[in-house]
Amino acid sequence: MSPRIGLIPGDPSGIGPELVARLLAEDCIAEAEVLLIGDRHVFELGQAQAGLSHEMTAVDAAAADWTRVDGLALHEMQTLTPDEVVLAESTEASGRSTLRVLDQALDFVQQGVIDAIVFAPFNKASMHMAGIGHSDELHYMAEKLGVSGYISELNTLDGMWTSRVTSHIALKDVADAIDAHRIEEATHLIDRTLRRAGYARPRIAVAALNPHAGDGGNFGREEIDVIEPAVRKLAGGQMAVTGPLPSDTVFLKVTRGEIDAVVTMYHDQGQIALKLLGFDRGVTVQGGLPVPVTTPAHGTAFDIAGRGEADVGATRAAFEIACKMVSNWEQESAV
Repeated sequence: MSPRIGLIPGDPSGIGPELVARLLAEDCIAEAEVLLIGDRHVFELGQAQAGLSHEMTAVDAAAADWTRVDGLALHEMQTLTPDEVVLAESTEASGRSTLRVLDQALDFVQQGVIDAIVFAPFNKASMHMAGIGHSDELHYMAEKLGVSGYISELNTLDGMWTSRVTSHIALKDVADAIDAHRIEEATHLIDRTLRRAGYARPRIAVAALNPHAGDGGNFGREEIDVIEPAVRKLAGGQMAVTGPLPSDTVFLKVTRGEIDAVVTMYHDQGQIALKLLGFDRGVTVQGGLPVPVTTPAHGTAFDIAGRGEADVGATRAAFEIACKMVSNWEQESAV
């Protein structure tokens, strides 16, 4: 059975609608049943920006078998008027639209209407204007789906993966937030996610926090007191994990194919590496949710919004990863 992917356009003021239009012209779309969720005029705006045209058939996805529709199925919403779409600006209207469309997609996940969500880039400023009530969309989604366990954004690029022990917090607070439990949770999460993405035995490295992995305690003791004991415990559980490794060289091992994933200590430790290696191809996986949810790792790119210049590479990769994860998730459930 083909995966059923809910595809949502992200922030209407950014490049998301254009990216969706470009994705729908890609060959990978044939790998899944695709349900568009959102305002028709937003999808049509993206098509105009991309210079493409796609036929969309309106359906009530909650009440009908939308997978039998010829062409593209659209669960049509009315979250904002065309006049409220202001390109290249963070607005409350765009944030409100983003959240309402996301809510509908999450409802469809819970109802079994779709198997996964792929979303074009959100704009956090707009969502905060609209009252998201969380630091980011992952925590918002986790609350909506009733998730109480460990969650973290995971990032991937060309087969390289990262997870984070800490994420959207001030750098000055990172050291105090790192403990053995969080390291173990972050490592288990990326191991589980990679297995669902098709890796039989993921090879994982845990990054150090301090320069030169602490230099034997001269530059901090987090490696000695916290990180190394956590890695030993994980390795003792038969996980293929090593570390702590200096963060300025660990990604060389990834690019050489010696390891598959890096558990990083803070947000930019992994993000800088992956975005430098391939900004237009990186994908964010919302780790810890009960279904696959993926998105391109880049943002709404207001500087090129509406100009027809958006690169679909990361969005295509996000779609392909979601499809692969649905397949492996179903196999895991059948065991």
